[in-house]
Amino acid sequence: MVIAIGFEGSANKLGIGIIRDGKVISNRRRTYISPPGEGFLPKATAEHHRANILELLHETLTEAEVTPEEIDVICYTKGPGMGSPLVSVAVVARTVAQLWCKPIIGVNHCIGHIEMGRLVTKCSNPIVLYVSGGNTQVIAYSNQRYRIFGETIDIAVGNCLDRFARVLKLSNDPSPGYNIEQLAKGGVNFVSLPYVVKGMDVSFSGLLSYIEEHAQELLDSGKYQAADLCYSLQETVFAMLVEITERAMAQFGSDEVLVVGGVGCNERLQQMMAEMCRERGGTLYATDERYCIDNGAMIAQAGIEMFNCQMYTPWEETTCTQRYRTDEVEVEWRACSS
Repeated sequence: MVIAIGFEGSANKLGIGIIRDGKVISNRRRTYISPPGEGFLPKATAEHHRANILELLHETLTEAEVTPEEIDVICYTKGPGMGSPLVSVAVVARTVAQLWCKPIIGVNHCIGHIEMGRLVTKCSNPIVLYVSGGNTQVIAYSNQRYRIFGETIDIAVGNCLDRFARVLKLSNDPSPGYNIEQLAKGGVNFVSLPYVVKGMDVSFSGLLSYIEEHAQELLDSGKYQAADLCYSLQETVFAMLVEITERAMAQFGSDEVLVVGGVGCNERLQQMMAEMCRERGGTLYATDERYCIDNGAMIAQAGIEMFNCQMYTPWEETTCTQRYRTDEVEVEWRACSS
């Protein structure tokens, strides 16, 4: 029986989770929420994490009814992410590992999402669409690596949605993307927007610039409401994501799709992706906000997989890497289980 604790703080979500042999026994999270119309800055986000992490650690251990002596391994997010928040959480993980005399494992944030999705949905070997505020990738496992088949060539889809939410001065509570999703449900008039797919890659920056530039003009015309703009933006960017995911399914010969990352809990994205999968005779696997949004349990789960393969992180390498590619990690545990 392996018990792992995971520390996540790569962006504005601070999470600590504990997993015991494939079961989540605690998954606590606190979110730094900036004022409407503003994003979250690294310094302020790191301050939020430092102010809350010790209390959150106590809450997590209490909820799980686990003592430090029972924990087998400490896991933390090594990257990718924002530098200051990453480091603020890594320092606590390193300190705890020393105080509790436990091995420590640095986890790739993206792989944490994938392994959590595989654990929760029980899918076998899917095409993975990883969509969040900082990442947009289409991924498939091959030869002990999670290979990136396609990705954004500029900004991530979550960042695109978040930045448009600032234009509309939408609240960041609970998240700008969620509030765009809710508004979009009332949209009826579609605005044609730039649709940019280049092979297996997508581009969102031109689309964002276009809708930012024309938003006020469209609203002033009286023909369109904010709900229409949110609806049009979602439909366009999600159609782009469905297209490259379907192409990856054909290329890889897969009949499974797993959607992970914060944008992955968007119900409209799941609906569009599920329809595409049905037309191909495939299956969509997705989770809700408990596991799609950044959390500590996903770091613990990936850490358990690495722990079981004795992939410990040497102490001198327990650093953080803001740009840490998904395909940089040797996925030894998949080779062992296949």
